[in-house]
Amino acid sequence: MRRFRHLTGQHRTDISNRRLGLLLAFNAGAINAGGFLVLRLYTSHMTGFVSMLADNLVLGNMVLVLSALGALLSFVGGAALTAILVNWSLRHRLHSAYALPLLIEALLMLVFGLVGSITLDWHTPFAVPVTVLLLSFIMGVQNATVTKMSSSQIRTTHMTGIITDLGIELGKMLYWNRSARRPEQQVRANRQRLRLFVGLLGMFLVGGIVGAWGFKNLGFVSVVPLALILLTLAIPPLWIDRACLLQPSRRLQADTSAATTHTVASAPPPPTA
Repeated sequence: MRRFRHLTGQHRTDISNRRLGLLLAFNAGAINAGGFLVLRLYTSHMTGFVSMLADNLVLGNMVLVLSALGALLSFVGGAALTAILVNWSLRHRLHSAYALPLLIEALLMLVFGLVGSITLDWHTPFAVPVTVLLLSFIMGVQNATVTKMSSSQIRTTHMTGIITDLGIELGKMLYWNRSARRPEQQVRANRQRLRLFVGLLGMFLVGGIVGAWGFKNLGFVSVVPLALILLTLAIPPLWIDRACLLQPSRRLQADTSAATTHTVASAPPPPTA
C-alpha cells in the first residue's frame, strides 16, 4: 500500500515518476494497439487526427472532418479536466492530486471494457462512434496527468517525442570528443534519460503486443485488468484524502479558518494610547 501511495502521491521523485511513467506507457500501448483492432484508428496520439482534419477539409469530406474534430476536442477535454483536478487538489493540499485523474481514467476504462461492444456503433453529432471519443478522452487524461506529474519530462501516449529524445541521447553518446577539450566542453549523453526513453518505448511496445493479443482473443473485456491496475494505484492517496473529498465544505472552512488565524497572528498590534 505504501509503495502504491508513493507512485501516485502528491510528493514526486524522479524514481516514482519513472516507475509510474513506465506503467502508464504500457497502458497506453495496450489501449492504442488493441483499440486499433476494433476501431481502425489510433487514439493515443493526435497527429493523425490533425492530418485527417486538414486533408478532408481540403477534399470536402465533412463527415471525416467532424470525426477528426470530435476526437481532437475529446482529447483536449480530457487534458483540461486533468489540469482542473490537479490544480484544485494541489491548492487544497490533497495527497491525491494525481490519483484523481487516474481514478477517472480507470473508471472510464471499465466502462469501455464492460460496455464498449454495445456503444461501438453509436454515432455522435461529430459523426464518430462514442468509443472513439471515449478512448481519446482517456488518453487526454493520462497524457496530461503524466505531463503535470513529471513537469513535462515524460510522455506516455505517443512515442514521437520519446524516440526523438532517444536519438538525441544516442547521438551525444556516439559523439567523438577531441581529447584536447576540457571535460566541461565535451559532449556527454545523459545515460539516466537514455534508460528512461528506452524503457518507455519498450513498455509501450510490450503493452501494444499485450493489448492487441487481448482484443483479438478476449475482446473488450481485456481492458478490465488494466483498469484494475490503475484503480490499485489510485486508491491509496484517495483513501488518505477520503474525509476531505467526501466533505469538501468542511475542508474549505478549515482552510478559511487557518488563513484567518494566520492573518490575525501576523497582524501588527494596535497602537497604544
